[in-house]
Amino acid sequence: MRVVFAGTPDFAAASLEALIAAGHEIPAVYTQPDRPAGRGRSTRPGPVKQLALDHGLAVEQPGSLKNTEVQQKLTDYRPDVMVVAAYGLLLPAEVLRIPAYGCLNVHASLLPRWRGAAPIQRALAAGDSETGITIMQMDEGLDTGDMLLKLSTPISDDDTGGSLHDRLAGLGGEAIVEALEKLAAGNLTPEPQDNHLATYASKLDKSETWIDWEQGADSIARRIRAFNPWPVCTTRDGETTLRLLEAESVTHGEPVDPPGTVLSREASGAQVQCGEGAINITRIQLPGGKPQSIQDLINGGRPVLEPGRRLGS
Repeated sequence: MRVVFAGTPDFAAASLEALIAAGHEIPAVYTQPDRPAGRGRSTRPGPVKQLALDHGLAVEQPGSLKNTEVQQKLTDYRPDVMVVAAYGLLLPAEVLRIPAYGCLNVHASLLPRWRGAAPIQRALAAGDSETGITIMQMDEGLDTGDMLLKLSTPISDDDTGGSLHDRLAGLGGEAIVEALEKLAAGNLTPEPQDNHLATYASKLDKSETWIDWEQGADSIARRIRAFNPWPVCTTRDGETTLRLLEAESVTHGEPVDPPGTVLSREASGAQVQCGEGAINITRIQLPGGKPQSIQDLINGGRPVLEPGRRLGS
């Protein structure tokens, strides 16, 4: 099919790569304008743009799709379908009507569960047992269009936001290729979403990163894993701010020590009392340092996460 692709980050690049490998004709790739990144704040192409350039594809980077000239240029590409994955720009109704088969979205949840900006992290933090990819026919609502195809994957106890992101990115590529094959053959059946089952995955914010040790162990451990690699959960040990990267719930029941108390620190991790149960922290990052295991922390002799200390703001 003749596919115009729209996306920006790594998650979207996986879908574009799958479409290229499947042999679809891609007259243009739309991606957000380049922005400064890294410590030097230098402008560099995003993952989707770089992939498009590597394959010699035309790249369009409008700041908005509301301009009539921009819409005319999209029309001139004569797309059969527009595939959208983590693009980051609103598609006006005029754009939704341009492709012959409309616009299909690669969404990282099993809709109508987790509509919105951060479905991967919200699913993990909420304790969902599975998630997946939904290929959706886009309409003017927020992830409210008809569902066309779903592929699911279980959420394991050691998944992080990063590992789940990478797995879903690959699954998204598989799903959109399968969906386009069925679309071309006339074998896709739209399924309306049940709005009563919808939940909203709000955008991640750094204000959510501080750990409330009064919460239960399961909830805290999931939150730590969900927010890795960004925005990363934090707590304070005295004057030191710790970034918590990996943890697991290890005990349940009423606390025997005040929440936030470090119960033990061994090579296998540092156990911390929660409002209910305790967690075992296995990977952290100190200010100005690299991610490290608790064994590395012990070997380095840093006086943090020592038994008896109380974590918190």
